[in-house]
Amino acid sequence: MPDTSLFPVPAIVADRAHGLRMKVIGYDPFLSAERAVDLGIERVTLDQLLARADFITLHTPMTDQTRGMIDARALAKLKPGARIINCARGGLVVEKDLAEALDRGWVAGAGIDVFVEEPATENPLFGRENVVATPHLGAATAEAQENVAVQIAEQMADFLLTGAVSNAVNMPSLTAEDALRLKPYMKLAEQIGSFAGQLTDSGITSVAIDYEGAIAELNIKPLTATVLTGLLAPQLATVNMVNAPVICRERDIRVSETLRPEPGDYQMLMRITVSAEGGERIIAGTVFAGDKPRLVTVDGMSLEAELGRHVLFVRNLDKPGFIGALGNALAARSINIASFHLGRTAAGQGAICLVEVDEALTAEVLDTVQGLPNVIQVKSMNF
Repeated sequence: MPDTSLFPVPAIVADRAHGLRMKVIGYDPFLSAERAVDLGIERVTLDQLLARADFITLHTPMTDQTRGMIDARALAKLKPGARIINCARGGLVVEKDLAEALDRGWVAGAGIDVFVEEPATENPLFGRENVVATPHLGAATAEAQENVAVQIAEQMADFLLTGAVSNAVNMPSLTAEDALRLKPYMKLAEQIGSFAGQLTDSGITSVAIDYEGAIAELNIKPLTATVLTGLLAPQLATVNMVNAPVICRERDIRVSETLRPEPGDYQMLMRITVSAEGGERIIAGTVFAGDKPRLVTVDGMSLEAELGRHVLFVRNLDKPGFIGALGNALAARSINIASFHLGRTAAGQGAICLVEVDEALTAEVLDTVQGLPNVIQVKSMNF
């Protein structure tokens, strides 16, 4: 039977494919080996997926990494006669490139539910016998729109006046009192989770969250949900504070919480330990005066970093001249540095730097930094 491949792999689609007697292969950085066995999925790399699959169905959010992921270069790696289904996000597939592949007969057919421009009135994929195109926007009555608008207005009023959240679909309900007490820590939870998620490229097996000091006396359920949302968001579509714990259970990601009311080096500390197939990662942070979140530990290295909108993460060997070389490389690309934070294990050994910059980093900039002497890893991060 033909292969069907997914990115990331939703369990329901895999189950339906098995029902059609398909062999399912999948590329998903967050899919653990154990969970893949449970779902009956063979894990492969993206290039292997493109070369082997008869049907490719996409299930990924739109990010800088996934935008245009199915372009002319990716299409050239497909086996002749493959079919592509995109019901995830418009822009994952370069429509012009797909149209040309269909014209050449290299791609046998496509099913498209999302488009770069919506509502889509004109598109190079329209009017083809080998393309099934359906509108992304569902119908809605005027009465339904009015009722939704009134309900949203009432809930927003409650939130703005008291911080209370009720009947939300993307976060747990909060009383006005809990909202006030948790407000300083929610941003920290989001940043710690997102930081770990953007650095993790392999299947996650467990997440341990430690709450120390004053934060351990609070309602930590919304904080844990926020950490998990930030952790999963870089790779999974439609993850939120409500379904993040459910997604972890479905993917056999063990989540644990530890409360230590006694303060340690800080009056409060939030620490996340992410165990993945690529190793273990520990990120910790605190909140300083003025409710300002700070990272204070990254993989055993101490630092004090406030995260801005665009951040360059570099893991390197601690050698003389590196900071100057990095600064010169960014200056040559007209990248302005807003802040610079350093951490290291010991003199001459492993080190990291977090560089806040004023604009998003291009692939060319990242390649330039990766090519510097003593650089081990480079990541563009967004918060």
